[in-house]
Amino acid sequence: MVSGDIGWRSSATLESLKIRAAILSKIRGFFSAREVLEVETPVLSQAALSDPSIESFSTRYVGPGFAQGRNFYLHTSPEFAMKRLLASGCGAIYQICKVFRQGESGRRHNPEFTLLEWYRPGWDHHQLMLEVETLVCELLAPYCDLAVTERVTYQDAFSRYVGIDPFSATIDELKACADALGISIAWDSGDATRDEWLDLILSHAIEPQLGLGKLTFLCDYPPSQAALAVVRPGDPAVAERFELYLEGVELANGFHELVDADEQRQRFECDITQRGELGLVQNPLDEALLSALSSGMPPSAGVALGVDRLLMLACGVDLIEKVMTFDLSRS
Repeated sequence: MVSGDIGWRSSATLESLKIRAAILSKIRGFFSAREVLEVETPVLSQAALSDPSIESFSTRYVGPGFAQGRNFYLHTSPEFAMKRLLASGCGAIYQICKVFRQGESGRRHNPEFTLLEWYRPGWDHHQLMLEVETLVCELLAPYCDLAVTERVTYQDAFSRYVGIDPFSATIDELKACADALGISIAWDSGDATRDEWLDLILSHAIEPQLGLGKLTFLCDYPPSQAALAVVRPGDPAVAERFELYLEGVELANGFHELVDADEQRQRFECDITQRGELGLVQNPLDEALLSALSSGMPPSAGVALGVDRLLMLACGVDLIEKVMTFDLSRS
């Protein structure tokens, strides 16, 4: 039986594929001009991310070296391997690669997507935000005008758009805020954590208002939402993390990177405990990363930028499949 055209043609138009090629070329030119080294790291890893909010794909290798077989994981980000390179003294690096996340599919999500990630030894997140701004403005210049950029703290965004303090509000107050905003809940609200309520309010009531006609950096997150970032003491203490938004779309996620191996291990172990409480798979820790941190990874700032979402804005489309050669349904 002949199936016809359905299922074999590209999800994207030829024009969007040309825009993708042009943007990838510009990214490489941008970093080449700044003497940032392009690297490749393995897609397969012996360890998986401990973050309770992200699930890894797993596979199994049987062959020389592992006659009885061994589980491996498709990386959700090249971050840990790139940090091992930083600890080896490679200097500033970037990578464009495919990454994989279980259970993520929708208007702006595909379980396989393209990520641009780069690291700047000796920089903090403020310096990196300036470079992110420069890159994104250059990449999108042919498609839209981005003459204005703003920085908004996580605390100020909640105060401005929903009238609460995310650092002091109780779970009951967050629940009442979500109810008042008419946000529907797909899970048992009685078991929800404080961070889950914050994420719910952020994604439904705040993110759609960020980056309208301009780049918006949301920064200074709660420490509980940045297990890989430096925490700056204060009242309240904040994680030196930022996210970049344009037209309500999250484009990038960056950190002033934590380089203390002992502190990083403690945070990973807290994640694993939380995964157990949620009934999630207990993933093995990345001991190679922790060893690299122990050896002396230099203070650095790093960021991951979603190339497909950037392309959505460049192409003026609202579905991620329209900028991918073959989305999940056509893979």
